[in-house]
Amino acid sequence: MGKHQLGEFEEVVMLTVAILMDEAYGFAIIEEMEKRLNRKVSIGALQTVLRRLEKKGYLSSEMGEATAVRGGKRKRFFHLTSTGKNILQETKEQRLGLWNAVPEFVVKFQQFFTPALTGGTAIGTGGSPLQGVGGKNNHL
Repeated sequence: MGKHQLGEFEEVVMLTVAILMDEAYGFAIIEEMEKRLNRKVSIGALQTVLRRLEKKGYLSSEMGEATAVRGGKRKRFFHLTSTGKNILQETKEQRLGLWNAVPEFVVKFQQFFTPALTGGTAIGTGGSPLQGVGGKNNHL
C-alpha cells in the first residue's frame, strides 16, 4: 500500500469530480453523488472534503465567472490534479486486489444466489443452498 490513502467519501468525491469534468462545482457534485449513490450529502461535509483534498494536492480549483442567475456570485470549479489521478488509480488497484483475494467459496455462494435474485434459475439442485460449497462447515 502506498503512503497516501483515501477515505471512502474522499474517493467518491474525487470520482464524482472526474465524472463531471469541467462542471464540477459544489451543488453539481452533490446532485451527481446523490443520483448515483442514492444517499444524501450535506454541503458542509462536501466543502470540508473538497478543501482537504485540495490541500493534499489531489484537487485544484478555480473561480468561474459571475452570473446574473446566481446574483453575481461565482462558482468554484474543481479538477483532479495529476497527483489526484495517480491516487485514484492506486486506490482502485488496492480495492481490486482485495476483491480478487476473496476466497472461491464466496464466489460460488454469490453465483448460487445471483440468478435467484435476478429472476433466473438458481445454481444447484435442491438441498441446502450451500451444499458442496466451502467444505465441512458449509453453513453461515
